[in-house]
Formats: sequence, C-alpha cells, structure tokens
Amino acid sequence: MKKGSKKSLGSLELFTGAGGLALGLHEAGFHHRALVEVNDDACGTLLENISKRSIRGISNWKVIGRDIRETNLQDYNGVDIVAGGPPCQPFSIGGKHQGMSDDRNMIPQFIRAVRELQPRAFILENVKGLTRQSFRNYFSYIQLQLTYPSFSQEQSEDWTSHLSRLERVRTGRRSRGLNYNVVSRVLNAADYGVPQTRQRVFIVGFRSDVPAKWSFPSATHSQDALIYDQWVSRAYWDRHEIQAPSVIPPRLLSRIDRVSSQSSSLLKPWRTIRDATSDLPAPTHNRSEDPLGHHFQPGAKVYVGHTGSPIDGPSKTLKAGDHGVPGGENMIAFSDGKVRYLTIREAARVQTFPDSWRFLGAWTEVMRQLGNAVPAKLASVVAKSVAKTLRDHG
Repeated sequence: MKKGSKKSLGSLELFTGAGGLALGLHEAGFHHRALVEVNDDACGTLLENISKRSIRGISNWKVIGRDIRETNLQDYNGVDIVAGGPPCQPFSIGGKHQGMSDDRNMIPQFIRAVRELQPRAFILENVKGLTRQSFRNYFSYIQLQLTYPSFSQEQSEDWTSHLSRLERVRTGRRSRGLNYNVVSRVLNAADYGVPQTRQRVFIVGFRSDVPAKWSFPSATHSQDALIYDQWVSRAYWDRHEIQAPSVIPPRLLSRIDRVSSQSSSLLKPWRTIRDATSDLPAPTHNRSEDPLGHHFQPGAKVYVGHTGSPIDGPSKTLKAGDHGVPGGENMIAFSDGKVRYLTIREAARVQTFPDSWRFLGAWTEVMRQLGNAVPAKLASVVAKSVAKTLRDHG
C-alpha cells in the first residue's frame, strides 16, 4: 500500500455518549463498526442522528445499547482501533474521588477490549484528575496494562500486586505476548481551536508491530495570541463590530509587553464563546419553534463560586453533575454583568458538535450528555494524526 493511502480503517467506539469522540474519528476517516453506550438518552441521541443522517456517511453506524460488561466483543475482531472515554466520575475533581474502588470505573473494560481485539492502535480519553498525585500509581498501572494487555489480572491478585508483576515484565526481558507502545499527555482543548479550556488526558497506543514514531499533535492556538488579538492589535473587537473595553484587565498587564514582542511567532488566538456563538440569533422562548435546540433556560444567577464563563474568553469546562448541571460552568457572563445559561446549541458549539447534530432529552439530561462529551474537534485532531500513522504503516 502506498504511504498515506485512503484505506478504510475500522473502529470500535466504547462509552460513546452523545458522540463527540465518534464524530472526531469519523472525520478522520475511521469506519465505526459499532458504538457501545449504556445510557438510554445518549443512545436516543445517536439513533436520532443516524436515522436523520445528520452528517454524511453515518447511516450504517450500529448502536449497541448495552453495558460493556455484558457485551461480547468478538464480533469486532480485526478493527484497526478501539477508542473511548470511560466514565470519568471516579477520577473527576468534581466527583467523589473513589477512583479505582468506584464501580463506575470502566477503564478495566477498555483494557479488556484491547486485550481481546488486539487493534493496531487505541485512543483512551479521561479527566485530568486521573493524573493527580492521589491516583499516580493507578495511572501508571493503567498504562502498564495497556502496554502489556496479555498479562491480565489474576483472581488472586489485587491491583497493586498486578502492578508489581507488570513492573517486573517492564524491567525484565521483552515480552513475547501482545505489546503496545503507549504515550499519554494532558491536552487543553482550547489549544486546538475548541472554545473551551477543557483539560483531558489522552492515552494513545500503537501495537508493537506498527513502526509508528508518533507524538501528539502540536498546539495550533494559544492564550497569548488571544491577548494580542484583544489588547494589542484590538482586531478581536473589530471582527465582532463591538467597542473594545476602555480598561485592560489588571491581571493581563504583565503579559501584554511579552506577547507584543512575540507577535510574529504567535499561534492562532484561543477561540471565545463570542467567536463560537455570535452568528446565532437571540435564544427563543418557544421550544416548538426551535429546530437548533437554541431555547432560553431560566434560572441563571450569580453567587460565590457560581459566576459563569466570560463571553470574550473560552468557556470553562462544561461539566455533568450527579443531579444535572452544576451551574456556573454552563452560564455565559456578559460584559454588563448579566448572566444566562448556555442554550443547548451554544453548549454544543462550545463542544464543537456540528449544528446538524441533535440531542434528545430534557435540558439537564442534554447538558449532561454535552458535559460528558469529548470535543469533536479535539477528537478529530488526535484521530487524524493516528489515522495517518496507521495508513502510512498499513
């Protein structure tokens, strides 16, 4: 096969949710043989978009609405990649921090899929909290399991004993079993053109017979470039045809001279909520006249720790709470001091879903789906890089 040829690449998508990671892999040229998702509302969202053909080439996507623990994966032998974002609540800073003892920890099921299907590559996404000091040993354990998936945990072992055995494999002679070359990095979605400062850890692995020499894609956007755009050239305000604020925020004063001297080497500016939503009309108050999911949600207010995301910056990380939406992260804070909740469509744009993508469920349920999603654009950036490597060495 010629280097870079457009060979069809098969994928299995786990913990699909509303489809952000799946959309990114689809854009990168992967063909989804199945999407596994247990949540009924998220399955409804996927099936709705598949039936309506919301984007090209998804009419044959197969949704498996079942717990991954009850799913036989053998029908998907031969896939080139396994991808997924296992439920992140066990390791989330905003969650209960139960980690590996939490029964929602589905990372072992992702590892099972890699072990059983032996894909040429995998992409695992999760919360930055997984890399915290308190989970450091478990994070190492996850990476070692993915490096040597054939060395599965025995019934007589707890996870720390299994970790010790894997460490001995790593430091001993090269294993003859299934091996992956594994790398991980915390990525900020804003650095790749997503209008949201969402930091997530990605773990990517290539089967040892793939001579990948791969690294994570370089950032394309930066906060320094946004500061330059807003406070040095002032082009940001001209683009949006609004008057620039007369006072520079004091917290930025020390950075402006530095970014001014580096203007020729700056990346693209971080994208803001205004960048992502300025072409939308005012939210409607009538849901029956709202094909985009752009309807007003009442009740937004400011209090301590609940201040919203400034419209002229990237959104804070959208989150999904146990009892709906936590609140502050899902509000827009306007320059006049007013706030309101992001509409479903605005939140979808913050997560870089296409406008054709529809979401099923009540507002709090849809915002939960969006809060759990991988930004489609970030997924696409990583997946395109992985796909190119697989094609180059196919």
